[in-house]
Amino acid sequence: MNLISKLFSKINIPKNIRFRPKNLLWVSLIIFGLTLTQIYTYLPTATAQQPSSFSPREFRGVWVASVANIDWPSQRGLSVAQQKSELLNILNRMQELNLNALVLQVRPNGDALYDSPIEPWSGWLSGKQGTPPQPYYDPLEFAIAESHKRNIELHAWFNPYRAQLSPNDGSFAGNHMAVKYPQYAYRYGNNIWMDPGAKVIQDQTFNTIMDVVRRYDVDAIHFDDYFYPYPKRGQEFPDYQTYNAYKASGGTLSLSNWRRQNVNNMVQRLYQGIHAEKPYVKFGISPFGIYRPGNPPGIVGLDQYESLYADVKLWMEQGWVDYLAPQLYWRIDPPQQSYPVLLNWWLQQNPQRRHIYAGNYLSQLQGAGWSVSEFERQVAISRQRASQLSLGNIFFSMKMFRDNFAGVNNVFKSSVYPTPALPPAMPWLDNQPPAPPTGIQVNSDVISWSADNTGDVRSWALYQQNGNQWSLVQVLNSATNAVRVTPGTYALRAVDRLANESVEEVVTVQ
Repeated sequence: MNLISKLFSKINIPKNIRFRPKNLLWVSLIIFGLTLTQIYTYLPTATAQQPSSFSPREFRGVWVASVANIDWPSQRGLSVAQQKSELLNILNRMQELNLNALVLQVRPNGDALYDSPIEPWSGWLSGKQGTPPQPYYDPLEFAIAESHKRNIELHAWFNPYRAQLSPNDGSFAGNHMAVKYPQYAYRYGNNIWMDPGAKVIQDQTFNTIMDVVRRYDVDAIHFDDYFYPYPKRGQEFPDYQTYNAYKASGGTLSLSNWRRQNVNNMVQRLYQGIHAEKPYVKFGISPFGIYRPGNPPGIVGLDQYESLYADVKLWMEQGWVDYLAPQLYWRIDPPQQSYPVLLNWWLQQNPQRRHIYAGNYLSQLQGAGWSVSEFERQVAISRQRASQLSLGNIFFSMKMFRDNFAGVNNVFKSSVYPTPALPPAMPWLDNQPPAPPTGIQVNSDVISWSADNTGDVRSWALYQQNGNQWSLVQVLNSATNAVRVTPGTYALRAVDRLANESVEEVVTVQ
């Protein structure tokens, strides 16, 4: 039924009425008025020439470290109300700065900032390892819910093998892996480090992570640069007993190759295990920023291939990560560790076309007196290489944004991230867009639409026409179904958990 027929069907005209010219005039005016009203309600059918491009995607992450209370919680033994308040302040600051991914450290030392059936509660949280928050709450569950309300992804950050940062950290709880497997817990410098070559330690790490994947609505699992420990001068990592057992069983690899194989096996096992359990959960690693000295020529520094036994180049070749965030913790200009030179090298080691999000050492604002403009330039350099899958940045650490150190927030709000952005989609994990919004209407300056009943919508992306581009103006959480706007032409899209977008519905607000 066409629109005019619908309108006639709504008008009850008695059969005995005769259509005199005067009556015809009034009926025509009524129909014309109703037609205008209906056209206003059905504005999504606007046929004007629409822009063809949308705001670019960008990953905008920040690390929130719990170890040593670097970022959150700010000290041990805070009340639950204080812990929650600090975390909400972090998330609100992220939203204010248009950041879209929280990388939250949930297992700093074989402990848990969540309710784990495998490992003890973290002492960085309650003040004593093994002691839960009182009154009880689950910090990871709370962080996920509050992040998603703000359209922020939560990447759960695990340290796979570190058991203790220093002897001052306090005693182990009875169910800590260093207590359960003391034969594989080695004092190395100030640290206690678990043996990555021991099968029970590999299984402990794998099972701990998979438990979180199964029970929590995380968006990603995240590792940083700690595999085998950073070398201590004059001290060998004491895993010879494990290595000798490997050789006695028929193993033929050298010590270095065996260590690398242990790490490689864990990375591959996790990538496959995570996606077998939940295909939509991402796996990302943030390794040390130099693969090997001389790669590329002129670069000097630690050899992580031989020191940390991390063969990151192999992981990229095999596609065992969904994103890589090399820690490019140096300035742009010095040639021995140049930010753009190293970024270019990593971008060239990506045959599986995974995402590259450079890691930026924002804490150097405080630690080394770097200028905020250094980070403006670094983000600009990353963006210039978007066609090579340089698709964002992760900043260490949140404390700089929390405290607005050196006025960094003012600069980021005005020139680095002045508008919101959706994170990049990962088509190798999921390329099916959600259904478009339905029931979209305009009433004065309010756009409304029907609530999602599919369970597939994580958020709604609202764009405004700006010349020949749709500019992203708001990302609204899935519980939202109305928004007040200024006059203009808008496009509304549904967005799923992997940032796939539906086709848009276009409306004009007068």
